[in-house]
Amino acid sequence: MHEVELCISEMRAFFATGTTGQVAWRKEQLRTLRKGLEANEKQLLAALYEDLGKSDFEGWATELGVVYAEIDNHLKHLDRWTAKKRVRSSLLSFPSKSYTIAQPLGVVLVMSPWNYPLQLTLAPMISAMAAGNCVIVKPSRYSTHTSAAIEELLLKLFPSHYIATFQGGSEMNQQLLSYRFDHIFFTGSPSVGKVVMQSAAQTLTPITLELGGKSPVIVEADCNLALAARRIIWGKCLNAGQTCVAPDYLLVEKTAFDPLVEELKRAISKMYGSDPLHSPDLPHIINQKHFNRLLSLFEDGNLLYGGQIEPKTLQIAPTIITDVKPDSALMTDEIFGPILPVLTYDTFDQAFSFVAQREHPLALYLFSNNKDHQNRVVTSLIYGGGCINDTVMQLSNPHLPFGGVSNSGMGSYHAHKGFETFSHTKSILESRTWLEMKVRYAPFRGKLRLIKRLFS
Repeated sequence: MHEVELCISEMRAFFATGTTGQVAWRKEQLRTLRKGLEANEKQLLAALYEDLGKSDFEGWATELGVVYAEIDNHLKHLDRWTAKKRVRSSLLSFPSKSYTIAQPLGVVLVMSPWNYPLQLTLAPMISAMAAGNCVIVKPSRYSTHTSAAIEELLLKLFPSHYIATFQGGSEMNQQLLSYRFDHIFFTGSPSVGKVVMQSAAQTLTPITLELGGKSPVIVEADCNLALAARRIIWGKCLNAGQTCVAPDYLLVEKTAFDPLVEELKRAISKMYGSDPLHSPDLPHIINQKHFNRLLSLFEDGNLLYGGQIEPKTLQIAPTIITDVKPDSALMTDEIFGPILPVLTYDTFDQAFSFVAQREHPLALYLFSNNKDHQNRVVTSLIYGGGCINDTVMQLSNPHLPFGGVSNSGMGSYHAHKGFETFSHTKSILESRTWLEMKVRYAPFRGKLRLIKRLFS
């Protein structure tokens, strides 16, 4: 029996004992995970620095801190989430009571990416644990140090029949996807998401896909341009732009173009100094392949600012590019780096139509004081989530669900939504036996009027 098959078999046997169904036991596992993370913070932050050049501040704020918040949120609300929830019964079923319960799915697979290797592995795993599942984790092969640290940590904290880690590349992915799971949670690119979806379809396995796309920023002339620039550059350069919800391109009202560009330059200089490549706060690109891909994008427009590179450390300074053709690679592929294309528009309707005619993005950001425009962007454009007058900060609220739509993903998680993703909501009706509503039984002659009233 192959190692993966044996692991799944042992997990199914353990799940069948009912241990994971006990809420108190689930809480204890979450506390164990938190203590383990706290005891290994230095090693985990060092691994994030090795893989991506993240400072301790950024590593903690965007990875460990988010994971801690997820654990705490699940611990705080788990009793309520797992309790029976009464719903109204109909007259047709009188006398009875109806309710739903959240039931764990069984054995689930979490496949995570390299850009936030700790957070995007552990956050969905926490929801799966809280929901009462056994979990197989498949971290990215690119974030080698963090993936190894995660495996070592989980091996120390949990038995392999409950939580197990499998390392490797595409071959391991294919091997894992050849088995039946009770849910597959994948975070990554749309192209690989399609492969996951095709594999899951063979066994009718439900999936959650957290993908990406080109997240636009619309900037109107009436906003606070200095604040907008600062928040755009912060969101764009977080993790050197290797963030699925990073601002991917700017749509700027034409009259605001020149002053906004000056503010963007000022924001870059304030955050990363006159020589960003030597800033301790600018992470690096994950590997040579992605570094080369990003450099090729420079050819799709005119370099307005930045553009300095350091091949030895795989760093790219924050870069602004203009005169970009809408059908170029810079505007059709997710950038995933600190390169910011800037386009202009004359009217809000032009910007609105530009976004509406493209694939639904994972995030959208609007900087504007116009309430009508804010309302149109929130209610009419289709995208995963976003901010008004900010960027990326929607992820800082653990109570907001996170997920894409269509090409940017399907399904969502974080807090209660994550618990629901890894649970089955079972509907139960308990019928009483001391009274019988015989209208449902044949013969039906003369009962039509009564049944209509009971359904109303």
